[in-house]
Amino acid sequence: MTPEEIEKLPYRPCVGVMLVNVRGEVFVGQRRDSEYDAWQMPQGGIDAGEEPRTAALRELWEETGVRADLVDVEAESAHWLPYELPHDLVPKLWKGRFRGQRQKWFLMRFQGDDSQIDIATEHPEFSRWRWLAADALVENIVPFKRDVYAAVMKEFGARL
Repeated sequence: MTPEEIEKLPYRPCVGVMLVNVRGEVFVGQRRDSEYDAWQMPQGGIDAGEEPRTAALRELWEETGVRADLVDVEAESAHWLPYELPHDLVPKLWKGRFRGQRQKWFLMRFQGDDSQIDIATEHPEFSRWRWLAADALVENIVPFKRDVYAAVMKEFGARL
């Protein structure tokens, strides 16, 4: 695809979850489909007719096994945060229909214990996971998502 063709594509509507523990550390998972370090917070598409908050709780469950009753939803991002995929990834992801994603983010406080996190889900996205200090989050994320993660930290950071 040419850069001009990519520029005409829409963004995929998506949600993201900043899951934090009682120490203010952030959950990140290593993507299974990546050969290099590709840590990210749980995220995923919004189904037709689905509210963003509902999608966020569903994605959290699908990617981490964390049930809605184990979290307190503390905040929602004021705006949708977009990011562009690298041009070489556009034709490979989502059948080339999107240039990137626009995401609504949710801050959720985990009230369970680590044994209640299970990334071996029906359709696993992560090969491993860890709690990461908030001040190390942005530098550990794939480069094309760093601006979004910096915006999420700016919005939610004081609450961690």
